[in-house]
Amino acid sequence: MSLETTVAVPFRQEGRDRLGDGEFVVALSLDRDWFSPDQAKRVVDVALGRGLLERDDGDLVAAFDPDGVDVPEEFTPDADVLREQSAFEQVLDRVTDAGVEKQAAVAGINELQRELGLTIEAAAVVYARREGVDVSDAAGAARDSVLSE
Repeated sequence: MSLETTVAVPFRQEGRDRLGDGEFVVALSLDRDWFSPDQAKRVVDVALGRGLLERDDGDLVAAFDPDGVDVPEEFTPDADVLREQSAFEQVLDRVTDAGVEKQAAVAGINELQRELGLTIEAAAVVYARREGVDVSDAAGAARDSVLSE
């Protein structure tokens, strides 16, 4: 996962498990020259939204083990890390990572959406759970999409 790898790098670089916002932004923008400072702030927002980062007492803390992430020597993040994924995209990624073919997953999700009259996000969560894939982190966003309709 490119976003998780991107987020892990500043923590590994500094050898700490918590960083201030400024330290994190500097690590991604000035130290690595991967993003502009504004883009690095966007990475923080997206990572917070995806549950990869948490705020604790004014610091950013990784919600995963940064040392457990494989960072290839020549790693450079792509621009997709700046884009926040919808709940549907998160669930679909998780399902395909678990080995389900993307086309089969999309067809199954669409079928559930029609059969059950759900939003695409809620149908994706139901599909993932039927496939035995844990998507509890995306389930809240799917619930919100149902309630907003």
